[in-house]
Amino acid sequence: MLFVEARFFLFFAAVFAAYWALPNQRSRKLLLLVASCGFYAVWDWRFLSLIFASSAVDFVTARGIRATEVTEARKRWLAGSIIANLGILGFFKYFGFFLESVTQAANAIGLDLAPHTLRIVLPVGISFYTFQSMSYSIDVYRRRIETVPSALDFGLFVSFFPQLVAGPIVRARDFLPQLQSARRLADVDVRRYLLLFLSGFIKKTVVADRLAVAVDPVFAAPELFTTGTKWLAAGLYHVQIYCDFSGYTDMAIALAGVLGYRLTINFDFPYLAGSIREFWRRWHISLSSWFRDYLYFSLGGNRGTATQTARNLLLVFFLCGLWHGAAWTFIAWGLFHGALLVLERGPFGPWLAQRSIAFKGVYVQLAVVTAWVLFRSPDLSTAFDYLGGMAGISASGEASLGAGWAAFLFGLAVVHVGMYRYRGRLSLEAWPGWAFGMAYGAAVSLVLPWISTRHVPFIYFQF
Repeated sequence: MLFVEARFFLFFAAVFAAYWALPNQRSRKLLLLVASCGFYAVWDWRFLSLIFASSAVDFVTARGIRATEVTEARKRWLAGSIIANLGILGFFKYFGFFLESVTQAANAIGLDLAPHTLRIVLPVGISFYTFQSMSYSIDVYRRRIETVPSALDFGLFVSFFPQLVAGPIVRARDFLPQLQSARRLADVDVRRYLLLFLSGFIKKTVVADRLAVAVDPVFAAPELFTTGTKWLAAGLYHVQIYCDFSGYTDMAIALAGVLGYRLTINFDFPYLAGSIREFWRRWHISLSSWFRDYLYFSLGGNRGTATQTARNLLLVFFLCGLWHGAAWTFIAWGLFHGALLVLERGPFGPWLAQRSIAFKGVYVQLAVVTAWVLFRSPDLSTAFDYLGGMAGISASGEASLGAGWAAFLFGLAVVHVGMYRYRGRLSLEAWPGWAFGMAYGAAVSLVLPWISTRHVPFIYFQF
């Protein structure tokens, strides 16, 4: 059930009306928990058991950690949480990839191993809710938060449907306190969230889904297209994945917002960054900060030698790539970003800082677009052929997308820069209700003819 489908609008309208009609916070939380389970069950009801299992493990683990001051016992409790969560994630997401990689490696050295096939369905959102649940146990272990006494509150924290399947990854210390007191509709900035939802809706249905029509054929058979078209398609995917994922985040934040809950910001104009380091402070903020706080700092961060810092960065981004998917393309994507961050921490960083804004912008765009080719390609062989075609090394065909897509890409870039420059300057607080309603209705009417006729799943649903 996608946020852009008619059935979701009916579902959310019913939840919204019932939620604000209920008299107390406990009944509201029960409603949201049931609604969240129903929302996920539409995808596949069987995998609700995984959410329950992950929630139960960390709820019990945190209580076990809190109940003892013995360091070794606390470590054992935490290890149990990490093993259980990563075990679930590893089996469903990486077991098939591991078998395939072992088989290929054995065949490469002359061992005749028959490929084994095991049909394991990847549960939607598993990478998000396992990280979210596990972070609670880690924070309790680090004594940064207290244990939550209510299983209802914890279950809702893990399964809250607006951000359940594609984030943002919410921290317990940010969300759980919001469940302690009843929300008031009068305190909700409804206009802001309506505009934010419309923004995300446009990003997804008008931009991302339409760009997919142009991008998919080029990445499916890059050898058929010209060098210029490969560059254009890579640039279009550059925009597609941003609009797809940030569009989901906008809608998730808006849906939670009209129910009275705040979710963390996940994107802050990342394509206007002046370095890859800054890019990762602006892109998928909830994930990058998760890896920073729970892995990078645990490895020592940048407190050791330059070699140790480089090792930590490469390991973190190796795992960040693997988190995105069980494929060597994702690993290569992560290591590419990790290598750039290592370079920026060396002499290249100070040199880059002295360059002009335009130079830094071009550097970031070229680096990120190159990395997206690795990310989007079905395998490494195709990715390298695609990159070779962009460089004029590999053979290219004669097919093209047409100048219209290039103009569309340029127009989107202009809009993006304009939104960054003038963000926060348009205030609708003083508008009468009827004026806001008419303006919003007019905006929706203008958008409707441009909506893609096919519902494309959000890209990050596969992670």
